[in-house]
Amino acid sequence: MAAGRAREQRAEPAEGTDPALGAVRRVPTQARSRQRVGAILDAAEALVLEHGVEALTTRAIAQRAGVPVASLYQYFGDKEAVLLALAGRDMAEMDEQVATDLAALEELSVATVVRTAMAAFVTVYRRRAAFVEIYLRGRGNAAVARFGRAHNIRIAATLRGFALEHGLCRDDLSPAAAELAVEVGDRVFQLAHEHDADGDALLVEEGVLMMTAYLERYATTAGLEGVRTTVG
Repeated sequence: MAAGRAREQRAEPAEGTDPALGAVRRVPTQARSRQRVGAILDAAEALVLEHGVEALTTRAIAQRAGVPVASLYQYFGDKEAVLLALAGRDMAEMDEQVATDLAALEELSVATVVRTAMAAFVTVYRRRAAFVEIYLRGRGNAAVARFGRAHNIRIAATLRGFALEHGLCRDDLSPAAAELAVEVGDRVFQLAHEHDADGDALLVEEGVLMMTAYLERYATTAGLEGVRTTVG
């Protein structure tokens, strides 16, 4: 139930976008087209891991995907658009992981929600090494930075809504405060992966404790002490 409610609170994708892909020139609707776009993104992911973001070219992506360059340009205006779509696909996976893990919690509190959300992010970062390169280490790219900021705003709204719905926080937890907490967590992940592809677990743990302490200032008694769920 929690996962379904979390999904309902997600912002609708903007016109001309696919929630699993991010911004694209033309949203693929047929199965064959979606498979082709998926192959392009998989090829870009492999190339990022092999050669890094800066070495990526549309010609190399098309060659690896086994499609004509013209076919790539049907969906993506340039390599940056491919990177954003790849980030969008992984962010959608991240949102799904957060919702699934929250739904499995047997006790809800501010502390368990923060820890579970952060752990869900870690799970996806470990599955998607290219996402670390593009998103966490590629924040110098203005388009990637804007894309990440928009995602942080959406997930902050989702988590705030979840906490309010379950009586874990008071109404004075403003959207701005929730966004700040998510931005802090995002920065923690950037630092944790700056020199460690797997992420610095101790640094992430410090981030969890810091965000929990900040958000517990807005917690209800239930949000501090915890409430049992009907899971299991």
